[in-house]
Amino acid sequence: MSLLQEWRDHAYSHDMQNRAGQLFWANYFNVEKEFYIKLLSNPDKVWEGSVASLAKEFDVDVRTFVGFLDGINDSLITPNPVEDMDQDTKVSLAFDKEKLYYNMVANKAEWLYELEQWDDLLSEERRKELYREQKSSSTVVKGKKVGRNDPCPCGSGKKYKKCCGVNA
Repeated sequence: MSLLQEWRDHAYSHDMQNRAGQLFWANYFNVEKEFYIKLLSNPDKVWEGSVASLAKEFDVDVRTFVGFLDGINDSLITPNPVEDMDQDTKVSLAFDKEKLYYNMVANKAEWLYELEQWDDLLSEERRKELYREQKSSSTVVKGKKVGRNDPCPCGSGKKYKKCCGVNA
């Protein structure tokens, strides 16, 4: 079994509807917050090494670190092979600041995108732009409804009711 599958099996076996599951996830989110504080406080540091050595550097077990890698992977400059990695796989945590912030907003992770460390990395104005950009990307905008007597949107020149709307 891959490390990622082992993490997912472990993590998602905790039901958020019961106390034990809530405690597990609250603890994980606190650990995750510490990861990001460390990363964002040292944005120029090159965080590279094996999965096991980086887990040790972040002072967590490998399984928890793999959960972190799974979460940050879409925000990295070069994604890691999270699906196939083992403890000796070399990984990098070189992240794209704007993509990371955007993805934190997308995941509704307020405890992460509101960290004070962002103040030194992205201007408040840029963070607001990224926030609005992400929120508007998930907003569904319905187009104007085609009336029965309007020209058909397929471009045939017929009225909608005599063309594509014949069974509508």
